[in-house]
Amino acid sequence: MGKKRGRAGVLNEVLEVLTARHSVRAFRPDPVPAGDVNLMLEAAVRAPSAGNRQPWFFVAVESRRVREGLARAAGQTFVASAPVCLVVCAEPERSAGVYGERGRRLYCYQDTAAATQNILLAATSLGLGACWVGAFDEDAVSRLLELPACFRPVALVPVGYPAGKQSCHCSRRDLAAVARFLR
Repeated sequence: MGKKRGRAGVLNEVLEVLTARHSVRAFRPDPVPAGDVNLMLEAAVRAPSAGNRQPWFFVAVESRRVREGLARAAGQTFVASAPVCLVVCAEPERSAGVYGERGRRLYCYQDTAAATQNILLAATSLGLGACWVGAFDEDAVSRLLELPACFRPVALVPVGYPAGKQSCHCSRRDLAAVARFLR
């Protein structure tokens, strides 16, 4: 994604953060300031949601014991190495209350995906690294976090300061392969 200029001709900071964001799986042990955790969660709740239902709930996990449990549930040890892990949960019935089955099966997950992306972008803008982890034992995470049955964990987002120099070496599919323009 080349350097995009905004209307005023300056580099668009949003596009810069989008381009800089990549998955980080190695973290320094330094704690993430509480203010930064709050900023990431504030970014999450700014995500769009169908009918403004906001069918999400977040758990900020700093406890080493609980992070280790999350790592076991995901089968990914790096989850425990991050000083904080943000767990994004969906509340399907909140969406279903207005949108019925489509809200329960689709909108609440679209909404929490948008919130998760906002967390990742906020982390990048704060100089932090993060990774979206979707593969985990949902029941184990629910038990570990003692979540009420109304919440479904949908993403683990380990966050911390990246260990060493990391960059994204992942290629992106060509726009011509993933988009079609009807004019």
